[in-house]
Amino acid sequence: MIKQICTAAAFATTLGMATTANADNIVEIASADARFSTLVAAVPAAGLAETLQGAGPFTVYAPLNDAFAALPEGTVETLLMPENKGQLIDILLYHGDDRNLPAEAIPTGSTYFKRINTAERLCITKNADGVNIADGTGEMATVVVANIKADNGVIHVIDKVLLHGTRPACHKLRALAKNPRPCPSR
Repeated sequence: MIKQICTAAAFATTLGMATTANADNIVEIASADARFSTLVAAVPAAGLAETLQGAGPFTVYAPLNDAFAALPEGTVETLLMPENKGQLIDILLYHGDDRNLPAEAIPTGSTYFKRINTAERLCITKNADGVNIADGTGEMATVVVANIKADNGVIHVIDKVLLHGTRPACHKLRALAKNPRPCPSR
């Protein structure tokens, strides 16, 4: 089923690129990059495409296809079902901030950042080695590409789907951020 979803997203991406000469909002940029085909399939299923094509500003922590593939088998297919739209929206909103936060605006150290869903927080740790994001499970995502600039915000590419849970212990995460990968800019 994931292959079907990715194939449909790739086809939609091809159609979108054929009709769009200048892909510069967050949705258009993600749609033009095959590494985000699962995310690109999830955004319209959640009814968020129009919002993310809007004026913003937005910061999106965009999981790669491999991050979605690392979820337990069947999770993506289940979330894409219409009856699970609420769960899908909650997960996707956990990946967004209603501010434009380029990597340079993230302070060094560990800091809580609000999500679009203000009841939730992420802990973002920035140091000389890169940027890591702790979610509600306490696990860390690494920003593998930072600062993909869009006309309505910025995309930071991450290697893990961020999930809800308890508020991460931000003050302890500096010690837990082991071997972060560099945070290249694009």
